[in-house]
Amino acid sequence: MPTDNDPFEIVVCYGTACFARGNSENLAILKNYVQSPGSNATLRLTGRLCQGQCMEGPNVKIRGKLHHGVTAANLRELLQPKGMQLGADHGAA
Repeated sequence: MPTDNDPFEIVVCYGTACFARGNSENLAILKNYVQSPGSNATLRLTGRLCQGQCMEGPNVKIRGKLHHGVTAANLRELLQPKGMQLGADHGAA
């Protein structure tokens, strides 16, 4: 069974609706975090075209679980239990 310290994947939906509704900001937050000095994130950040659930977007898949309506605020909440700390300094790119 995976632990919170195991490497994991985050998949950001690049579909038009998800990107327009907030995944552009979510992606910037995640990229900034991964590229920040001292980051010990053990994750793989990828993107996929439309996940087919546009009406519920923006959609982000974390550790294989698809999350709907992801905002910058709840993205931080979703990731913190996974051993990541996204503080205010990781907000915008």
